[in-house]
Amino acid sequence: MIRLTAALPPIVLATLVAAPAAAQGHQTAQVGEKLGTVHFPTSCAPAVAPEMDRAVALLHSFEFGASIRAFGDVLAADSTCAMAHWGTALSRWSNPMAAMTRTPALLAQGRRSAEAAARLTDHASERERRYITAVGRLYHDYEHVDQQTRVADYERAMADLVARAPADTEAMIFHAIALVATAAPTDKSYAKQRRAGAVLEALWANAPDHPGLAHYIIHTYDVPALASRAAAAARRYADIAPTAAHAQHMPSHTFTRLGYWSESVRANRQSFDAALRDSALAEAMHASDYMEYAYLQLRRYDEARDVRDAIPALVTRYDPDVVRGAAPPSAAYFAIAAIPARYALERGAWADAAALVPRSTDYPHTEAMTYFARALGAARLGRRAEARSAIDSLAAVEQRLGTRRDDYWAEQVRIQRLGAQAWLDLAEGRRVDALAHMTDAAAREDATEKNAVTPGPLAPARELLGDILMELNRPADALAEYQRTLTKEPGRYRALDGARRAASAAGMKAEAARYARQLERLTAVRPSRP
Repeated sequence: MIRLTAALPPIVLATLVAAPAAAQGHQTAQVGEKLGTVHFPTSCAPAVAPEMDRAVALLHSFEFGASIRAFGDVLAADSTCAMAHWGTALSRWSNPMAAMTRTPALLAQGRRSAEAAARLTDHASERERRYITAVGRLYHDYEHVDQQTRVADYERAMADLVARAPADTEAMIFHAIALVATAAPTDKSYAKQRRAGAVLEALWANAPDHPGLAHYIIHTYDVPALASRAAAAARRYADIAPTAAHAQHMPSHTFTRLGYWSESVRANRQSFDAALRDSALAEAMHASDYMEYAYLQLRRYDEARDVRDAIPALVTRYDPDVVRGAAPPSAAYFAIAAIPARYALERGAWADAAALVPRSTDYPHTEAMTYFARALGAARLGRRAEARSAIDSLAAVEQRLGTRRDDYWAEQVRIQRLGAQAWLDLAEGRRVDALAHMTDAAAREDATEKNAVTPGPLAPARELLGDILMELNRPADALAEYQRTLTKEPGRYRALDGARRAASAAGMKAEAARYARQLERLTAVRPSRP
């Protein structure tokens, strides 16, 4: 018999407090926990409805370890609740915006949950069966069907659910983020993002405390052309779900896009602390990468060094096969490679960059960042053999990614390789080749988008093109490239400083003074160390 709880009133999770153990069973809600307001009706036992709502709220904030435990608590109270297995399967998929290929261990865990849900469909409603069918698409025959195809199949299944259940706002929300996850990084019309954003904004107007709506609006508009549309959600999300570490971090995606560096530091410091309390080490490292980037734009080098130096201790404790917070293993390994590379390159510490040691991982694009930094550092120092070796390593990584059909990251590594080659060309006196390679890299970078895993490239290609043009004594052309960089990366220190130097060299005194004032404002506020 199907048990309906749709008539239950929505619960406000902000007021959810721990009841005595006898009443709570296995529920794990803590006193003062605040996750936002979610109502996810199911045909499971009415007694589990509050914990089901809590589990979905955790899922919407990408608190995957906690959501898995919460769905487990639902199952402990109602072993026939198919939707608790659905929630576990979707939680084990982890961040839908993470383009990385999931590990076999995580895929196996997720498929077991999806299959467990499917075995209980006799206890599920028609609506719930469609949710279960959809999540199964993410794991279907993953040994042979590529991830991009499976993600697209999931999006289509969720679209079908929305079409058949147009009053199901939760289905609309889950479909919207699935739609964004399938958007091509080369589509500069942002058609899917605009479509998803229109749905999410309309729903958010009527449900301002829903964590998924604020969260997914930020993800949806995490591109330069649309970032300002996420400003309101970025300001609100951390207050909607302050218990969630990812809710503290996520606003910094928008802050980074808009050049709000102090706000990004605060958001990521709070996220880092919350993630450590939850032992969500990948999330802590992901927040650290965004925090590092912000500190470096503010020229707060001492704090940036502290962030860098804290990473090795986290690495020793990290287990990539344990699902905790929002950040997947690829985000952890990305941060591990990116943070020391950023610390060297943003400071122009070329010897430090050239001395970085690559770490072998299951994610070759993370290794590429170290080779890129090594190549730039060596080329800037005139150590041509070292630069050439690092460029050869970049080419090898690019080939590995191509063999895996990981086209997005293969292209990102190609951009890095072309940029590094340009600086080696310059070091070897091939000025025409240097300009051609760097121009090609910049055009390619313009044609794609950054992945959500990173606050920005280690060194924007157009900024590097401006640097080369300065070396070629073409300051007016260099200024144009720095300005184009700032359109995409507002408030970026090296681009602002490059624009100041280029304007001064071109005799544009007023323009140089304007950039100098921007730099002064950028670095004037020196908050006390956290």
